[in-house]
Amino acid sequence: MSTNNATDFGILLNVAFGTFKIQLHKRLAQEGFDDLGSSFGYVFRMLEGQPGTLKQVASGLGITAQGALKVINDMVAKGYVERHDEPGDGRIKRLALTPRALAAMAEAHRFHMQFEHDLAAKLGASQVAAMRSALEEIHARASADGMAQVRPF
Repeated sequence: MSTNNATDFGILLNVAFGTFKIQLHKRLAQEGFDDLGSSFGYVFRMLEGQPGTLKQVASGLGITAQGALKVINDMVAKGYVERHDEPGDGRIKRLALTPRALAAMAEAHRFHMQFEHDLAAKLGASQVAAMRSALEEIHARASADGMAQVRPF
């Protein structure tokens, strides 16, 4: 399918994601969430609806517990995560999202929907539906390839 002059598919995916992420972070900054770290969104999704532990966050991010602790400490300092004692075991701290984190997630969700809507307005709904179908197929293969699934909104 590729010609010598065509940009490699992987490059297109990478640039598309990078562009999406830049626009998302601009929107979030405009809405008062200008202090998000690069891993915050992944942690938001891991903890959405179910508090977790530092060990679970580290595993989900594919980093050490020490690395995850740095991310969590930053999120706590910025008001996105709070720690709670685990009933029956004071050594374990449950990590939960704060209302500020939930508000950031809601704004990100609105951006996701608007981005897709705007793309459909420019390219046509059927084009974007086909693109979504292709991306969903790639996403479905992610777990088979050993990549952790990102929970959908």
